[in-house]
This record gives sequence, structure tokens and C-alpha cells, in this order.
Amino acid sequence: MATKNRYTAVIKKSKDGMYFGHVQEHPEARSQGVSVDELKSDLADALREVLEMKKEDDIQFNQGARTIKRKVLV
Repeated sequence: MATKNRYTAVIKKSKDGMYFGHVQEHPEARSQGVSVDELKSDLADALREVLEMKKEDDIQFNQGARTIKRKVLV
């Protein structure tokens, strides 16, 4: 089973009642919804897509190279 991580959703409500937001840790993950719950669900989908694209980019970038990976505690 995959490990779940927590991310911060930055949410704003527009004058027409729609909710817009992005994931603070990955601001390219953006979405909108008619409710906060819908927005959070859509942001989770957007974040999964962003993380998958980053993973694919990482694989392509490191193809054929000797790569060392270490976890960094901040």
C-alpha cells in the first residue's frame, strides 16, 4: 500500500461562489470546484498528475546516468 502524504491546499472563494486553489508544496497543481470538498478532490487528482509527470521527468533526466539518491530532512 502506498504511503500517504499531507499537503496544504490554498483555497480562495470568488465573488460568484466558485472555489479556486492550488497545492502549496506544488503550486502547479491547480483546480477549481463548486464546493470545498469538490475542489479538494480535484486538487488531489491534479497533484497525482503533477507528481507522476515529475517522476517521469526524473526518469528521463537520469536515463543512462549514474545516480545517487538520498533522503533530505528539512
